[in-house]
Amino acid sequence: MEEKTYSSLVSRVDKSKKKKRRLKKSVNRLLSFVLFLIILGLTPLLINITKESVSTSSSHPSKEVTLVDKTNPIVKDSLTTTIKVSAAGDFTLGRDESYPFEGSFDEEAMNNGYGYFVEGIEKLFKEDDFTSVNLETTLTTATEKAEKTFRFKGDPSYAQILNMAGIDAVNLANNHMFDYLQEGYEDTKHALKLQQIGYFGYENTYMTTVKGIKIGALGYEGWQDSEELRRKIKGEMNSLREQGAQIVIIHFHWGEEKQYVPNESQKSLARFSVDHGADLIIGHHPHVIQGIEEYKEKFIVYSLGNFMFGGNKNPTDKDTFVFQQTFYIENGYLTNKKDINVLPFSISSVTHRNNYQPVPLVDQENERVKNKIIQYSNHIDGASWVAYE
Repeated sequence: MEEKTYSSLVSRVDKSKKKKRRLKKSVNRLLSFVLFLIILGLTPLLINITKESVSTSSSHPSKEVTLVDKTNPIVKDSLTTTIKVSAAGDFTLGRDESYPFEGSFDEEAMNNGYGYFVEGIEKLFKEDDFTSVNLETTLTTATEKAEKTFRFKGDPSYAQILNMAGIDAVNLANNHMFDYLQEGYEDTKHALKLQQIGYFGYENTYMTTVKGIKIGALGYEGWQDSEELRRKIKGEMNSLREQGAQIVIIHFHWGEEKQYVPNESQKSLARFSVDHGADLIIGHHPHVIQGIEEYKEKFIVYSLGNFMFGGNKNPTDKDTFVFQQTFYIENGYLTNKKDINVLPFSISSVTHRNNYQPVPLVDQENERVKNKIIQYSNHIDGASWVAYE
């Protein structure tokens, strides 16, 4: 009798447990179904949010600064910053006074105004982050001249042309900066200051900050690779780095006129500078194009030729180019990632003379000059740089 009662009790407990398990399973199923409905309802919203996120990332892959202009950037939160720099060759704003006035840079300025000279450049240098060129003239009213064959001079107001073109800083270290002696040199620096154009070379170094990145620039006459010059280059680069420069650009006025291949001094000075910390080397003086070399993941542009050149009314070779490089800075440090853009130009918008109005080349002329740069690069150390365009 007791066994039967116990058995009956166990049976009732088992049934109760089974009933509770069935109830628990039913509740779990109901909760799972409700959760499924919630997820189903949120899925379109989640997909839409994801699409918007991907779209934003695609349109701004590195979340870089969006520029309104160089002085008023709109900065987005980002660990990666891009800095696009441009460089062009000789700017000779003026002439040798022994040249006839007719057909000269001065006549064009008088007849057409200063805006005439930058019409072909449009917004090229205003849409980058930093532009530097070689200023191969004095901007002065001085009259006492150096004893030499060619002496270039322009009105101090011509500095406005640099401003209108979007030039940020100029190299002064060249063989025409003292054409009107010390007075001409000091007048030139004063004219640049009035237009807020930076300058470097000789005793001057230059530093600017763009998008929170410090850019330093140096300039030298590089006629010979000497220990004295090497010490100066190394010392000034170290000084810029100590001041926080994250990108260092060096301009060299060097080489031989009308020679399309750099000499040994050019190559050894350039490579020494890269070995000791330069991030980009820009060259000028030959008045013609020379090749580009990639050395230790840095670029050496041996000669950009002329650009806005009042020093010759009709040079036989009017080809030139603008070199652009985009640097990538991550967490405050310069990376090896880079893009370049080589833009063929003519120093004149007409072919029969020099009208001092540089214009970009298109179609077959663009291809011709690009192939010319590649050909001259192959005379140095190949043209590996084309992979970065």
